Amino acid sequence: MRGRYIFSRFGGCMKNSLFILLIFSTGIAAGIFRVLPVAIDPNTLILYALYALLFLVGADIGGNPNAWKTLKKASFAVILVPISIVVGSLVGAGLFSLLLPRISVKDAVAIGAGFGYYSLSSIIITQIKGSTLGVIALLANLSREIITLIFAPLFVRLFGKLAPIASGGATAMDTTLPMVARFSGKEYAIIAFFSGIVLTVLVPILVPFILSL
Repeated sequence: MRGRYIFSRFGGCMKNSLFILLIFSTGIAAGIFRVLPVAIDPNTLILYALYALLFLVGADIGGNPNAWKTLKKASFAVILVPISIVVGSLVGAGLFSLLLPRISVKDAVAIGAGFGYYSLSSIIITQIKGSTLGVIALLANLSREIITLIFAPLFVRLFGKLAPIASGGATAMDTTLPMVARFSGKEYAIIAFFSGIVLTVLVPILVPFILSL
């Protein structure tokens, strides 16, 4: 029964990711064929969407009693997990940008600071740097979630039980949490939830800060 539950959650997460890609592709088609009225300013819509998303993220975290319980119980060792993910993500993105001459180190680090939270990070980056970098951020962070969903058992085998938490980033508190619980163990699910909360809170802070440097 437990295996069926995990499999159903996995299938649901994959369907959600595919649905996001479908919506994104539909938006591209709408732009190509100019379906939207000319009077609608996309930048204004993006700004309002960003405000709404930030409000909903805050409401979700604030209204979740488990989130506050986990934060209160967190020890110093647990706090090191999201800190390590932040450092690893930013340094890794910066180093990888050296292989991509058209993307600056700063832009790559800002994309890495999305920590898998593709919806929020891509909107912020689009608002500040334009749609091209925003699209890259969306695809990069969405790929982070999908890769974690598919390769979580392999990551545990090769790199240890914290690996899916690091790979999932901000998504470790929701979409990739079942994979952590299944392949790393229930005790790591608490760590994943805490780490995901911290990274989710950091995304709207770090991304604009990095791009402003």
